[in-house]
Amino acid sequence: MKKFLALALSCSLALTTLAGCGGGSASTPAPEGTTPAGETTGGENTVYIGVFEPATGDSGAGGKQEMLGMQYANSETPTVDIGGTTYNVELVYADNGSDSAKAPTAAAELVGKGVSLVLGSYGSGVSIAAGPIFGEAGLAAIGVTCTNPQVTAGNDYYFRICFLDPFQGTVLANFATEKFSAQKAYLLGELGNDYDQGLMNYFEQAFTAAGGTVVKDSFPTNTSDFSTYLNKAVSEGCDVIFCPVSIAYSTQIVKLAADTDLSIPILGSDTLDNNMVLEAAAGSDVQLYVSTFYQEGGDPDFDAGIKEFINGDSTNLTNNGGNDTIAAVTAMGYDAYYVALEALKAAGSTDPGAVKAALPGVTYTGVSGDIAFDEIGDAIRDTAYIKVADTANNAWTLETVQTVTE
Repeated sequence: MKKFLALALSCSLALTTLAGCGGGSASTPAPEGTTPAGETTGGENTVYIGVFEPATGDSGAGGKQEMLGMQYANSETPTVDIGGTTYNVELVYADNGSDSAKAPTAAAELVGKGVSLVLGSYGSGVSIAAGPIFGEAGLAAIGVTCTNPQVTAGNDYYFRICFLDPFQGTVLANFATEKFSAQKAYLLGELGNDYDQGLMNYFEQAFTAAGGTVVKDSFPTNTSDFSTYLNKAVSEGCDVIFCPVSIAYSTQIVKLAADTDLSIPILGSDTLDNNMVLEAAAGSDVQLYVSTFYQEGGDPDFDAGIKEFINGDSTNLTNNGGNDTIAAVTAMGYDAYYVALEALKAAGSTDPGAVKAALPGVTYTGVSGDIAFDEIGDAIRDTAYIKVADTANNAWTLETVQTVTE
């Protein structure tokens, strides 16, 4: 642990060399409303909440949208009463770069800055990689949309507010069977990616248990031509394609499907619930369905407020993909911030140990639904929203709300 803290300290003292340290706060300017991990500015009555998210790399677009929810919540509620004292809340940001190799350094930056707890990350792989750092430091982290079971497995300090991949994979497999009477599915994910591979396995288990068969492929990192894979799905006579991949890859896959008039429906996980992916399908006949955590219209007050927040700042608009469509991860980031405030109030202290001890008993009703934790620290969630891309109007529309018994 000492080597990570030493690295974080050296990075914070030498801002000009931060990029060489692989830390996020150096390579990427902190989003508006947050402070880089090396530059906390608050006074005596300031509580620091770490924001461990990607702003760069394959998941950067999703990380920015998730942070928008936290930034909006912080602008809406910038203080919290802790043990009878009112504290200013400062978000301290470190970019994990969508990279499991960089994630420990970004996590160590936050540990070294005295944050009381951490929010994030978008991306299960980076969350899994950072878990030991937070655990060894005794610092609780609240995962927002990191759905892989390994995030919390064996780590008493990682919690999360989203559903898990066994549930999500089963929901999508059931949807494929019910909506399309699918008998054969093509599964495609990045080689070595914990999130992709885990979801493909859960989908396969549920789909084959229902009598279906699968054709399964994994592509190497940095693949830029997916024509061979989509052609295989066609030649194998697959009824659906399931590709739970990052935004960077899914935009390429969806754009290729649009350009080639692919007629096979594409099913995506929560990572595909993104404006860039939607844009890739615009004006085409692609059938694109995604599972996610929130559908615009679920909370009109939140919707109106976040849209005003997004449209009121050009950077926010850019970080949301250039329009004010509300991503589910933004709603989840918003809820995560308020869960963090509830934990601080319940702890009656800014001490990370007290906050961690209070977290298991925290409950909160957010815009995405009721939030509570089970004995592992996972959210008790039983609902997913299935959205379909309206390619004519460049918008998501609600297809169905689906639950399963795992």
